[in-house]
Amino acid sequence: MTNPVSRRAVLGGALALAALGGGTASASRAPRVLIATNEPWGTYHVKPLLAEAARRGWRLTQLVPDRTGVTPGDPVPVATPDTAPRADLLVVTGAGDWPADCAARFRHLPLVASSLAYQQPVEAPRAKQLHPRLITSSSPAEARAFGAYLGTRRRIRIVGSPQTDNLPVRAPEPGLVLVLTSVTHPDGTGAAAPGTELLLASAEKLAAAGKRILVGLHPREDRSLWDRYEISDVPSVQASARAEAAIGIPGTVFPLVTAVGTPVVGCTDPALTVPDYLLSVCSSTITDAGQAVDAINGAHLPDAETLADAVGPVGGSARRLLDAWSRFAR
Repeated sequence: MTNPVSRRAVLGGALALAALGGGTASASRAPRVLIATNEPWGTYHVKPLLAEAARRGWRLTQLVPDRTGVTPGDPVPVATPDTAPRADLLVVTGAGDWPADCAARFRHLPLVASSLAYQQPVEAPRAKQLHPRLITSSSPAEARAFGAYLGTRRRIRIVGSPQTDNLPVRAPEPGLVLVLTSVTHPDGTGAAAPGTELLLASAEKLAAAGKRILVGLHPREDRSLWDRYEISDVPSVQASARAEAAIGIPGTVFPLVTAVGTPVVGCTDPALTVPDYLLSVCSSTITDAGQAVDAINGAHLPDAETLADAVGPVGGSARRLLDAWSRFAR
């Protein structure tokens, strides 16, 4: 098992210095930022930024088409384009229809593109409609995918993932496996990923082999599919500290879980397409539930170079991201 101290040193030290290449700057007053995501009501991508924004006195507002998909009590401020407050900057996290529509609507604002979740490394149909002043991403590997998705070879600033700013201390419980779900049924907020049947069957095989199952639900997953198991009441990155290993449908959370020090096994489906770097952090991938027990028993972390490439710098990522945004807010 990779030593946690050396792992954090690799992720948080050299990469952070090399990737950013420069100091920080602050706007003369606290910027007001509008954010539009590929998942229009997916506030879970913005939530990790709230603490740093509050510390600075910034106002972040996520743009939504309407309030039908807003969960009561959600801490992320939201507004429709018609009710949006005055702003100094627009941030898009993708080039889907909603971000592209918002960029056209608020074309008077400086535009930044920031990857807060993985995108396929294939140019998006509306990517050329975006003209960001700055592009940021979490890691070198994610930046390569995000650049291809945006159809650009411009330099992308590596800032790390805000979800790794407060990594838990790993304390694995014997026999505990974290199951990382995706989304089984598409909805108005976003698409689904194939592979749930394989993951459900794998969880059953692991439970039958005596493993304890802890489920880390994707925010949009159907909870009823998994309620036979313990469902984590904390985010999956935090929950992964308890697990000996994790298994799931490869997604944005995979590199973050390996940053905690927990190895991951990927469940892959013929219809599933994800960037190679999400697969690179997997100890192994399985296509049959019968492979799950052996894969978990033999799970291990990727090498330090692969880990650093996929995760990016750890610690201070929200600060670096907002520092980068502040240079372009007016």
